[in-house]
Amino acid sequence: MRLDPDQCRRLATGARFAVLATRAADGVADLVPITFALECGPDGDRLVSAVDHKPKSSLRLARLTNIAREPRVTVLFDHRDDDWDALWWVRARGTAVVRDPGTATALLAARYLPYRDRPPEGPVVEVRITAWSGWSARG
Repeated sequence: MRLDPDQCRRLATGARFAVLATRAADGVADLVPITFALECGPDGDRLVSAVDHKPKSSLRLARLTNIAREPRVTVLFDHRDDDWDALWWVRARGTAVVRDPGTATALLAARYLPYRDRPPEGPVVEVRITAWSGWSARG
């Protein structure tokens, strides 16, 4: 069943993780799992995700380079289960910018316990969501 934007927001807000899709220089989709915080309101919907302390092969992350070149992104939230009646997915499309951490770290720390002791210090990806779509096996 197709979901309306309010249903999409509700499911996405409850999700613990998501996948960020950016476009690489050669045009190929580049996907990376992210932690995130989502703010939805009358002035629009905003998602933030930060580069944190988890080990990475480089601090020159492809997602940041990709966003600088092409800011249009997609974020996928989903729920998988052996009970196929419980399946759903939500897609958020928007425009991303890379920012300094600022207040985004407090939003992330409110959602993820490890960030309370060690807030992310790296750049923040902020996505202004322009479109929601989704599907659920349940009505």
